[in-house]
Amino acid sequence: MDQLPTIRQLSPQQAAQKMSNNPDLRLLDVREPWEYQTAAIEGSLLVSGELARQIVEQWDRSTPIVCVCHHGMRSLQACQFLAQQGFTDVSNLTGGIDAWSLEVDPSVPRY
Repeated sequence: MDQLPTIRQLSPQQAAQKMSNNPDLRLLDVREPWEYQTAAIEGSLLVSGELARQIVEQWDRSTPIVCVCHHGMRSLQACQFLAQQGFTDVSNLTGGIDAWSLEVDPSVPRY
């Protein structure tokens, strides 16, 4: 069995700093569409099955990526998947959008 790659965990503050310092960073939201419509981080991209396929097939493997979900579990799985596909700069937003709302941007609704 292959060992899963270690994924960087970023606090909401660390993620916000990384986003502001790196215009090439892609923030991938792996939640359901209704969740994204309820609350989203500005500039994030909702990942559907088709988009996930395009990312794997077309994106440069060095693209900096932060994955986000509600509390950080689905996004961790997405990070592991991307790392297994050869992406080298993948991070998980610890605590998800819920922590982001509490610690960085209270204008993002909690649910």
